[in-house]
Amino acid sequence: QVQLVESGGGLAQPGGSLRLSCAASGFTFGVYAMSWAREAPGKGIEWVSGIDSEGSDIFYANSVKGRFTISRDNAKNMVYLQLNSLKPEDTARYFCARGWNMWDYWGQGTRVTVSS
Repeated sequence: QVQLVESGGGLAQPGGSLRLSCAASGFTFGVYAMSWAREAPGKGIEWVSGIDSEGSDIFYANSVKGRFTISRDNAKNMVYLQLNSLKPEDTARYFCARGWNMWDYWGQGTRVTVSS
């Protein structure tokens, strides 16, 4: 069955960095676009970034553009999100999802807390 398992979250200071990973299994990873999204406490789900199946088309939400970088390794069935210049408002549960914005599968997420 399809599984998406995120890791790499934790506590970071403002201005710090984290690298999130998402391990995919149970489907042909290399033919699907993948996305990262987040859900902050008391707020709705926000799409953060997406990458096409080959890694050539990449998009970011305005709120993270220039600070976050999405990438993927199709040989390892992995998708990554590098978080730099973190802000307290980046605090959220981050999860990866299959697809651009019509997700059919998503993981449980990994929590990121940005605080001094």
